[in-house]
Amino acid sequence: MAGKPPYPPFDAESAVQKVRAGEDAWNTRDPEKVSLAYTEDSRWRNRSLFINGREEIVDFLTRKWENEREYRLIKELWAFGGNRIAVRFAYEYHTATGDWFRAFGNENWEFGDDGLMSVRHASINDVPITASERAFDWDRSGPRPPDYPSLSDFGF
Repeated sequence: MAGKPPYPPFDAESAVQKVRAGEDAWNTRDPEKVSLAYTEDSRWRNRSLFINGREEIVDFLTRKWENEREYRLIKELWAFGGNRIAVRFAYEYHTATGDWFRAFGNENWEFGDDGLMSVRHASINDVPITASERAFDWDRSGPRPPDYPSLSDFGF
């Protein structure tokens, strides 16, 4: 089957794999690569924005990562069932002016049989932090190391 394994219906192991694959992809900050995990007609609600299809996903992510510098993301499985996964996440970034933020959020995902995400709903809140309060400091040239703390380890 073409698409992005693992495929639904998800069990605990495959749901965790799907969440980590999503985290790793977003941490590349490559809008084209990230968009390939979504159906051509994927529908998103990201904060107050409504995004439809891969082209809009690429445009959105390009703008996002131009503004959110030094972006590092950690996702954690919250719940799963059938073809749906709920995730909680946090990411850190700074703006062009050097102001640091930690964003906290929740996502609800729905997948097609091919393992591509067809629906994504994200609710996100940004909290100003100082540079010394940063917690996510792994080398950005690769994914979060396997032994790096999780959101739960940080108490987030």
